[in-house]
Amino acid sequence: MALLAIARRRGLLCDTLLLALVDSSWEILDISGSEVTDKGMLKVAETCLCLKAVDISRCNQLSPRSIGALLQKCESLETLRWGDTPLSNQAARRCLDFLKPKLNEFEEDSWEELDSKDITNSPHTLRWLTWFSIDENSRYYLAVECPQISVNPPTPRYRGVPVPREALPGIVLDALVVEDIDPNAWAVYAAPKLKTLKENAKFEPNIIPKSELFRLAFVERDERLAAKRAKNMRQHLRRAEKEFIKYSSGAKSHFLAHLAQKSLQR
Repeated sequence: MALLAIARRRGLLCDTLLLALVDSSWEILDISGSEVTDKGMLKVAETCLCLKAVDISRCNQLSPRSIGALLQKCESLETLRWGDTPLSNQAARRCLDFLKPKLNEFEEDSWEELDSKDITNSPHTLRWLTWFSIDENSRYYLAVECPQISVNPPTPRYRGVPVPREALPGIVLDALVVEDIDPNAWAVYAAPKLKTLKENAKFEPNIIPKSELFRLAFVERDERLAAKRAKNMRQHLRRAEKEFIKYSSGAKSHFLAHLAQKSLQR
């Protein structure tokens, strides 16, 4: 989870990393502002059935398909943070029906027979929703259809009950995971400008892969032998020219004529 939190802070969190790290013991998940898609979220919904708090705010790649799977399969989920960008707000609005309590959770046969207290205390339903950019229509829908959910609780105690830390404004869900880790472990620095790979291979061989060291060694050897290869090629061409003149009468006559013309010019 610490690796996931650091990757998110460095802007590296994606499906590949999430799938490699996902663990069934997780109770919180913060992928806010990441590039995680439905593929990663569906895997989370199948694996992390003990999740109690999730932050998917500013996740523009998630659709109602994966968000709905999260809400349906993670029956321990109490706190959800979502929305806050146009795309994520749109996905959130399309998922509002998933937040409604199901009638089969109660003994009564119709909504009219239900008491509001029973709905608020219903099992397997979300209790806290953090959605700072919520529109008025969605707020009204939640107030009417989902009275068990408190939206954007402003204080540590709301509607007579304590508000969990994960639902309070200004809270970073995975902050506790990395609070004991030096921030330099996830800070992004500009890499120093290197002179050349060859110079680094001589003085700092451990900063580049071994495959690159082998390549540099081959290039250096190739440059060193280039002059010798050129000399051998010139000798080979002269020998080939002599052999051609020796066995070709036409070439021999042209060569003799060239020598005669050269002597006359002198």
